[in-house]
Amino acid sequence: MLSGIKQRGIVGKDGKIEIQTPDLPEGTVVEIIVLIEQDTNKSDPSYQVPQDTTEYLLSTEANRRHLMSAIEHVETKHNLVSFTPEEWDEEYNIHLSYNLANSPFPIPKNENTITQ
Repeated sequence: MLSGIKQRGIVGKDGKIEIQTPDLPEGTVVEIIVLIEQDTNKSDPSYQVPQDTTEYLLSTEANRRHLMSAIEHVETKHNLVSFTPEEWDEEYNIHLSYNLANSPFPIPKNENTITQ
């Protein structure tokens, strides 16, 4: 089974790249792919690599517990709101023809315009 680890970092002295993963036991065979950002400002000493969204969401124990609880609720269908496509359409559909007819913005006329 393949799994992945996504990390961001900065190339160090002599081109050294470090990956820190305490989850991998010593001796584990890995394949490494390096993707390079072309537009990073190397001359700006205040430049910081932005934190990955997943890393941010899992960065605290409280966040991890909350996310795992939410995933469990989805998997067990606990506290979910469900509806049919027809119910969604009736409740939440924006009636496009009405909104276009009453729009303060001009509607472009071309061969792709839908007319009734």
